[in-house]
Amino acid sequence: MNMEQVVGLYNYWVVIFLMMTGFYMVIARRNLMKSIIGLNIFQTSVFLLYITMGKIHGGTAPIVPPRIVQNHAHDGHADGEAAGHAASHAAEVAHATGKSVEEVIEAGARMSGEVDGIIYSNPLPSVLMLTAIVVGIATTALALSLIVRIREDYGTIDEEKILEMDRLP
Repeated sequence: MNMEQVVGLYNYWVVIFLMMTGFYMVIARRNLMKSIIGLNIFQTSVFLLYITMGKIHGGTAPIVPPRIVQNHAHDGHADGEAAGHAASHAAEVAHATGKSVEEVIEAGARMSGEVDGIIYSNPLPSVLMLTAIVVGIATTALALSLIVRIREDYGTIDEEKILEMDRLP
């Protein structure tokens, strides 16, 4: 592995550093608050990892251009009447092009990332990470509320002191 490859993967190195930092903070810290901060750092590294993997160099957001929306905004679309319309004509298209249905499907699969010369990024990783961020915020809020309750009962948020108080009769 040469230096150019190492520098080219800098975002993965950042993810690894953040992941190990967050993991260390969760494992090594006795303070419950610092453990929650470490958990959030770890979650952030996972978000960055998935967003990095979903990015396509030179890709753009898969948003439908206005000209296509205007051309297809007539009756019969999205009302359920035309469901399966394209599938019913697949054999006709294959016959007209002189190719088998399998060849037509393979050609469509090869062009799945490119439409009209435009390369689109996959939106699924971003959508999943937005959901994960919401779950992470809810988890953090729950953990912080539990820490407040533990502080009220034990008078400390130090894990060793809490365990020591629980061991005493």
